[in-house]
Amino acid sequence: MSKSDLIKKKCVPCKDKSIKALSGKDLEDYMEEAFGWGIDVDLKKISKEFVFKDFIGAINFVERVADLAEEEGHHPDIHVYYNKVVIELWTHSVGGLTENDFILAVKIDAYR
Repeated sequence: MSKSDLIKKKCVPCKDKSIKALSGKDLEDYMEEAFGWGIDVDLKKISKEFVFKDFIGAINFVERVADLAEEEGHHPDIHVYYNKVVIELWTHSVGGLTENDFILAVKIDAYR
C-alpha cells in the first residue's frame, strides 16, 4: 500500500462487525505511509500537529478538514490551540486503527 494508493481510496463505513483494528505488520505498513503522524502507546490512535501563521490560518485548515471528513464519512477529533491544530484519528467502532484512518490522514496531508 502506498500513499498514492491511499489517496485514491474512499473511506468505507465500518458497520460490518468483521472489520478489525490493524495490528502487527499491517499496522507498520500503513504507518510508513503516514509521514509525520505519530501513534499512541496503545497503538489505537494516530495524531499529527499542524502549525500555522495565526489563528485564522488554523481555523481555515479546520474548515477544510471538516469538509473532507464529511465527504469521507470519517470524522477525526480536532483540537485547536491558537495557531496549532492537532488531529487525532481512529475508528471508534473497532476501538483502534483501520485503513480509513490512513486514507483520511494522507488526504489531510494533501490539503495542508
